[in-house]
Amino acid sequence: MTLKRKILTGYGVSFVLMGLVVAWAIANLIALGRATDAILSENYRSILAAENMIDALERQDSGVLLTFLGDDGEGIAQYRENEAVFLEWLARAKDNVTVRGEADLVRSIEADYGAYRKLFSAPGGPRGAEAAARPGVRYQQAIHPIFAKVRQACIDLRNLNERTMYAASVRAGDVARRAIWSTALVAALALTAALAFSLLLSERLVRPLRRVTEASRKISSGDYGVQVPVEAGDELGNLAGEFNQMARRLASYHEMNIEQIIAEKNKSEAIISSIEDGLVVFDTNLRVASINPAARALLEMPLGQGSAPSCADILPDERLCQIIRAAVENGARPALPDERRVIAIRKGETTKECLFSVTAIRGGDRRLSGVVLLLRDVTRLKEVERLKSEFVMAASHELRTPLTSLGMSVGLLLEHAVAGLAERDRELLQAAHEEIQRMKALVDDLLDLSKIEAGRIELEFESVSVATLFDHAKAVFKNQLEMNGVSLTAELDAAAPPVRADANKITWVLTNLISNALRYVGKGGHIALAASVIGPCAHLSVRDDGPGIPPEFQSKIFQKFVQVQGREAGGTGLGLAICKEIVRAHGGAIWVESAPGQGSKFIFTLPLAR
Repeated sequence: MTLKRKILTGYGVSFVLMGLVVAWAIANLIALGRATDAILSENYRSILAAENMIDALERQDSGVLLTFLGDDGEGIAQYRENEAVFLEWLARAKDNVTVRGEADLVRSIEADYGAYRKLFSAPGGPRGAEAAARPGVRYQQAIHPIFAKVRQACIDLRNLNERTMYAASVRAGDVARRAIWSTALVAALALTAALAFSLLLSERLVRPLRRVTEASRKISSGDYGVQVPVEAGDELGNLAGEFNQMARRLASYHEMNIEQIIAEKNKSEAIISSIEDGLVVFDTNLRVASINPAARALLEMPLGQGSAPSCADILPDERLCQIIRAAVENGARPALPDERRVIAIRKGETTKECLFSVTAIRGGDRRLSGVVLLLRDVTRLKEVERLKSEFVMAASHELRTPLTSLGMSVGLLLEHAVAGLAERDRELLQAAHEEIQRMKALVDDLLDLSKIEAGRIELEFESVSVATLFDHAKAVFKNQLEMNGVSLTAELDAAAPPVRADANKITWVLTNLISNALRYVGKGGHIALAASVIGPCAHLSVRDDGPGIPPEFQSKIFQKFVQVQGREAGGTGLGLAICKEIVRAHGGAIWVESAPGQGSKFIFTLPLAR
C-alpha cells in the first residue's frame, strides 16, 4: 500500500466514524421533533378549544342574566353572538379527539349544551311564565345548574388535554436525555476509535522517518556505515532505500577524498606559512584561531603557547582591536583611509610600522566565521618616504635662491629693457618670467608639503565658525568670479556649531578647491559651498557643475603630481595632496564624489569645537 493510500484510508475511517455520529444525532433529533410536534399539534388545539368554549359559555350566561334583569334586546344579542362562537369551537374539539375519554367529554358537552339552548329558546324565553313573579328562582333552579355542568365539562376537557400534554413533554424530555447520552456515547466511541487508529497510523508513518532522522545524525557525526531498515514498499520505503544508497555513496566519497582534503589543508598551511606578511585569524570571540610564522615573529609570540590568546593579549594597539571587533559585529570590511591603517609595534628597542588590513571570513552559508588580520611591515617604506621628503625639502631650499635671483633678473629686464627688444624676444622673455613664477610656486608647494609630511607644520587651533571660513574664501575670488561669470553660493545653517581648526590653513584648503572648480566650470556655471554636522564632525563641501572626474582618477588625485589626463594642466599637481595633509593634520579626512558630466563634490571633515 502506498503512503498516499494509507493516509486516505486514515481519513476515510475518520469520515465514516464522523458520519456515524452525525447519522445518530439526526435520528435522535427526528425523534425529539416528533415528540414535540405531538405536543403542539394534538393537545394544544383541544386546550385552546376548551378555553374558548368556556369563555363563550360565560358570555352567554351573562346574556341570560341580562334578560332576567329586563334587558331582553342586549341579552339575546349577546347570547346569540357567543352561541355561534361556542358551536364553532365545539366543532373543532370534535374534530381533534386524540386522547382516551376525550370523546365522551365532547359528547357530554354537546348534549348538555343542547339542553342549555332549549331552555333559552323555550316559550316565554329563559324567564318562562312566572319570570315576572320569581326571576331569580328560575335562573338558580333551571338554567344555572345546566350552565355549571357544561362549564365543568369544558374544564375537564381542558384538564384532560393539559395532563396529556404534560405527559408528552415528560416523554419528550426523556427522549432528549436519551438522545444526548446516546449521542455523547457514540461520539466518544467514535473519537476513541479514531484516536486509536490515528495513533497507530501515525506511528507507522513516523517510525521510518524517525529512523531516517537518527541515521542522518549518525552520518553528520561521521558514521557513514549506518543503514535504515526498509519495511514497506511505499514512498517511505523508497525513501529509506534512497537514503541507504546515499549513505553508501557518502562513505565511498569520504574514503576517496579524505586524503585529498588533508593534502589541500597541508597545501593551504604551507602557502600561509610562506607569506612574508604577518597573518592572524581571529574567531568571532576575538581569540586567535591561526597565525603564520611571520606574524608570530612580528608579535613575538612563542611556539607551543597553551590556550588561544585574545586580540588584546597580542596586539599593542587597542584601536586595532576595536576595528576587528567592529568587523565581527558588522560582518563587513571596515573602510579606513591609508593613514589610519598604520600601527606601531615595538620589538625590543626598535619600532616596526605595519600597514594592517582586516577582512571578514564567511562560510558556505554566508555566516561570519572569523576575521583575518594582515600585517605588512612598512618600516623601510616609511623610512624611504622620510628620506625622500627630506631630499625634496633640501632640493627645494637649494632651488629657491637661484629661482629668486632668476625671477628678479627677468623682472628687471621686463621693466627696463623690454622696449629695445624685438617682439619675438619679448615673448620669450615673458614666457621665461611665467615659467619662473610657476617653478617658484612648485618649490613653495613642495616645501609646504614636505613640512606637513614631516610634522613640522605649525597649526594655530582655535574655535572658528564655518561661516567665517566661507566668507574669507569667497572674498578671495570676488573679482575672478565676476570676470568669469560664475556664481558662488554658501549653504549653512545659522545654528551650526564652530569647528576647531587653523583658520588660515582651512581657508587655504577652501580656496584651493574653489580655484580647481573655477578652472573647469564654464561661463554661467555655479559653485556651492555647504556645511553640515554629522556626529562629532562638521562636513564641509565644495560642489561644482563642471565636467566631473572619471572613477579611475577619484582615488589618485590626492596623490602628488597626479592630474586628470586629457585636460589642460593649470597647476602644479600638488594642491589636493597639500589639502589632504592639512585636513589630516586637523584629524579629518577628505574625499570626492563625482560622475562624468555631473560635476564634482569635494568633502572634508573637521572636528567640532568643544
